[in-house]
Amino acid sequence: MTKLLQLSGILGTVFVLFGVAAYVFPPQDMDLFVLFHLGVGALLLLTFFATQGVTVAHALRRRSTRYGLHSISYSLIFLAILVMLNYLNARYYLRWDLTEAGVFSLSPQSVRVVQGLQQDLEIYGFFDGGENSKIVDLIESYRYYSPRIKFELVDPTRYPDMAQRFSIQETDTLYLRYGNATANLKGPTEGAITNAILKLTGKAKDKIYFLTGHGEPSLSDAEHDQGFAVARHALENSNYQVEEMLLSSMEAVPPDASLVLIAGPEKPILEPETAALQDYLKNGGRVLVLLPPPTNNSLNGLLRNWGVRVGTNIVVDQVIRLFSGPSLGIQPIVESYDKTHPVTQGFEKRTIFPMTRSVEPAGASTGTMEAVTLAKTSAASWAETDVETIFGEGKASMDKNDPKGPISVAVGVTAKAASGGETDAKIVVVGSSTFANNKFIQVFFNRDLFLNMANWLVGDERILSIHPRSLRPSRLQLTEKEGSTIFYLSFLILPEILLIAGLAVWWNRR
Repeated sequence: MTKLLQLSGILGTVFVLFGVAAYVFPPQDMDLFVLFHLGVGALLLLTFFATQGVTVAHALRRRSTRYGLHSISYSLIFLAILVMLNYLNARYYLRWDLTEAGVFSLSPQSVRVVQGLQQDLEIYGFFDGGENSKIVDLIESYRYYSPRIKFELVDPTRYPDMAQRFSIQETDTLYLRYGNATANLKGPTEGAITNAILKLTGKAKDKIYFLTGHGEPSLSDAEHDQGFAVARHALENSNYQVEEMLLSSMEAVPPDASLVLIAGPEKPILEPETAALQDYLKNGGRVLVLLPPPTNNSLNGLLRNWGVRVGTNIVVDQVIRLFSGPSLGIQPIVESYDKTHPVTQGFEKRTIFPMTRSVEPAGASTGTMEAVTLAKTSAASWAETDVETIFGEGKASMDKNDPKGPISVAVGVTAKAASGGETDAKIVVVGSSTFANNKFIQVFFNRDLFLNMANWLVGDERILSIHPRSLRPSRLQLTEKEGSTIFYLSFLILPEILLIAGLAVWWNRR
């Protein structure tokens, strides 16, 4: 009987410990398992101390018992510290991305978007076998910044009912649900996920009107280089609604226009259309102009009124570059941008401006209008004013009449609305209409810059183009002196010190 009473103390301790562990890891309500273990454990411990209390008190007075209890206490404290550290690490962990390009880190735009979630965002990943380590790492990056993101991997083969319920047609697809809004993403990337979250949480789609009727490239032409289908797709993926606009048949620009896009008109824009665009801008309108070659100058007068001077020239870059296309050099590469304007702030990527004209601010900024150069070509370039020789003979040479580089090829304008409205008028003028066509929009970082322009004009600067990052080999270049220093330290000095220390220990012991 005495042995059973002594055993009750051990069993009571075990039951209480497991009851506490079930309640704390993970934290949960008092379920039946927890209540049973805590109740039975407490009853057994009370029975033990009621019957064996005197024996325990005598045993505690012994010196050996006290020393043993001290050792046990230290061990328990050490174990408690380890458990607490693991618990804190699981709840509140830190991430460090040591890659040079920040491959495993979200862009600042994505962080701002995900931290602004007001309710839970449910994400289901449908992948073969229910596994995709790359997507798991990407979603974990989002979850690190917001506890509102709930993520689950699903094998569509094992759970076809879920795939059918969420309208999943292919694997490698993410299903996102935010409140009543849903979206499916095929082949998800950070940019696609972030913009999808903006679509689910944002306002109604802004409408972009594409001016037509003057021989502009087609928005639906995906087969030819000059088409704008890729640009349209990029805008629609950024939650914009893109429609064509035959302004010559309208009295004014539609009032729901968030942006008017004018891209490479072959024929002159009529005076009534120019007047309609002028009125639209006076009322705080937004216009993105991708200029045609200098054979069409019908927009020059309108743009001059808004602080932009367009050159009748073609920018030539004489620097020889790999894969630069025609040897004439009429596809200048741009690497210099304004570091303060919202369109190009932090933008340090390379872009290409084929067949571009010079575009520059017409004068100094005033209190009501500010024009800023967004992009410039290299110092080796120039603006060739003899356009006929370029097109006719394929030749170009800089003379005293040709402006020397760097040449401004994109300008952003902000102006107070003449009507006294609260919204400022905004214009971006790019000297090249082929800058964003099917052939060149995906060359270098043209797509990113094009979307940044549209987003700034519309006023939704949250939606920015996030270019995928990739690992690249890192190389450490050492001078001859640095290499010699590393050699002496690692192959001579350090082994010598260790050998001497070992000999000293051996001699001392002997």
